[in-house]
Amino acid sequence: MSNKSAADVTVQGPIDHSIELGHGNSPAAWTAVAVMLVGTIVGCIAFLIGESATLLFWIGGVGIIAIGLILGGVMKLAGYGVGGSKLKNDGH
Repeated sequence: MSNKSAADVTVQGPIDHSIELGHGNSPAAWTAVAVMLVGTIVGCIAFLIGESATLLFWIGGVGIIAIGLILGGVMKLAGYGVGGSKLKNDGH
């Protein structure tokens, strides 16, 4: 059982759903996802080939995914992320 009384419980007010969150709709996000998708495809093909493609899986697949993650972060820092300085922020 809980040791909390009714006075200890706080009630959260209504959430404002009209605020635009962005959801990563930026060149940085799209570039990162595209590069990581290529890495996933390379990794899947290497996995299907079998043991002879272990190096392709780790360097080609996992390596490309890591590069995509880093590239997305670098592009965000360069101003191409959501609300970035290099983007025209006048709606969709």
